[in-house]
Amino acid sequence: MSYKFIIFILGPTGIGKTSISLFLAEKFKTEILSCDSRQFYKELRIGTAMPTMEELNRIPHHFIGHLSINHTYNAKYFETDSLERISKLFNKYSILIMVGGSSLYEKSVTEGLSEIPKIDFNIRNNLIFSFKKKGISFLQKEFMKIKKQGELIDIHNPRRLIRYLEIVKSTGYHPSFFFQKKKPYKRNFIVLKIGLIMPKDKIYSRINNRVENMMEKGFLDEAKLYYDQRNLNSLQTIGYKEIFEFISNKCKKNYFNETVEKIKKNTRKYAKRQLTWYKKDPYITWFNPKEKEKILNFILKKMGNTGFEPVTSCL
Repeated sequence: MSYKFIIFILGPTGIGKTSISLFLAEKFKTEILSCDSRQFYKELRIGTAMPTMEELNRIPHHFIGHLSINHTYNAKYFETDSLERISKLFNKYSILIMVGGSSLYEKSVTEGLSEIPKIDFNIRNNLIFSFKKKGISFLQKEFMKIKKQGELIDIHNPRRLIRYLEIVKSTGYHPSFFFQKKKPYKRNFIVLKIGLIMPKDKIYSRINNRVENMMEKGFLDEAKLYYDQRNLNSLQTIGYKEIFEFISNKCKKNYFNETVEKIKKNTRKYAKRQLTWYKKDPYITWFNPKEKEKILNFILKKMGNTGFEPVTSCL
């Protein structure tokens, strides 16, 4: 039997997933697929910390900058597209690398998503109208009224809040009900999950430095180009939202520093939520991103235990 593997590189934003994925892809002479939904949009290169052209040229990448911000896309579409691409790539490779911090998109590949419940579009439209009229605080209050204990979503993301509310109001069930109804789909490949972790203060320091680097590379100018399209779902993401708010309020230059700090703060909160999600997954083996050789040896040992012997041909 010929085993097929997908090695997932997971962890909070800014921790160094790209570096590890490139290292492993070169060792195994394979290609990289992204499950980072922020990096799907070709216009958003700086604000999503998309891999550089040099990095993209080192190893073939998939699902990086393949969509326009005007494109309607979600995790269910990604499940279909990514499994089709994976199937084709497995005709050439026995090992693939997948990297990203979007937990729902990772789950769409490893387990498959529940069927999307039918939504009453009048409810959706009313929620969108109320959001535009009353702001995100309206959605947050509605969420707090009906949320199920223990459910975590990004309450600063209006798209996520609207999605949660429209499901509950349309079906009478919380989103978790639809996930619990189904068993994971059986995949025809073996999944190895590598999680990257380091002390919290170092993660936060890396995030702060990353935001500073984005600003130096022209993040403000990039965001300005899409200000008129700021209501698109693809632009409801950390960094762009804060800068759009800065532009909308015609804030003075000294307030821009506060905007940068707000981006850092919200990104740190996002990283914390990512870790909370991933730490619930018992199948992730955690490493410091500096432990490249240790990660490689762990993967080789795991693959050897299945009877798959890639060592000679790949290294």
